[in-house]
Amino acid sequence: MTVMDGQVAGGENYGLRDEIKAYWSARAESFDQSPGHEIFTETERSAWHRLIVKHLGAGEGRRALDLASGTGVISHLMDDLGFEVTGLDWAEPMLERARAKAKSRGRMISFRMADVENTTELDDTYDVIVTRHLVWTLVDPEKAFAEWMRVLKPGGTLLIVDGDFVSANFAERLVKRVMKLLEGGGLLKADPGHAPGMAEIHSSILSRVYFSKGARADKIAALLKNAGFEHVQIDENLREVHKAQARHWNYFKALSRGLQHRYAISACKPR
Repeated sequence: MTVMDGQVAGGENYGLRDEIKAYWSARAESFDQSPGHEIFTETERSAWHRLIVKHLGAGEGRRALDLASGTGVISHLMDDLGFEVTGLDWAEPMLERARAKAKSRGRMISFRMADVENTTELDDTYDVIVTRHLVWTLVDPEKAFAEWMRVLKPGGTLLIVDGDFVSANFAERLVKRVMKLLEGGGLLKADPGHAPGMAEIHSSILSRVYFSKGARADKIAALLKNAGFEHVQIDENLREVHKAQARHWNYFKALSRGLQHRYAISACKPR
């Protein structure tokens, strides 16, 4: 497997999971440059804190597992709130940056390499599990949800923050079309987190994952219930977070984001 000049390549046995891993490995270098990934203001940080506490409560030393932790953005938010945090990711370049960031900030966060569908963590280990923008990438969500159920303690809570990045409504499609035309004409800057060719790779991956038709909240909630989770709740009010992020986007990007179906889903493992 190689990643060169923003392109992802592989051999005969190269599968979708390998492509996803290579894509995020390639994105690691510029990941923290993108609003919506890293946090650039205390206003956004506070908005995230309130969203997390709303669904998970205060940390109070409880053990938290941050899945697909990337450069550790959500792990740091959880650490802020007093959770004992472990971050798992399968892209080594992401882990390298996460460890360096934690060290520079004096944070005691553990980052390890693992597949979110097979974490190798012990049964009944974590009080909470949190994911951001992971579920849409899953190849086998049923397997993943069963795995997350296994490593949660009885009564533990899962928090998913995600969105439908496929089935856009008419207004969103129109805004994206205008934005693409303006970027093509040099009137708008493209996302600094996307090297040339990476957007095409992203689209290709998105067309082949389980939620290729869109990761709608109700579909995810149904799968969580089938996996045995209880008290599954969908929260579509992420406006405070999005408003803070929008300050770093151009008008059209902010408008497009605001039109997307984004949500938080919380669910509990039975006691």
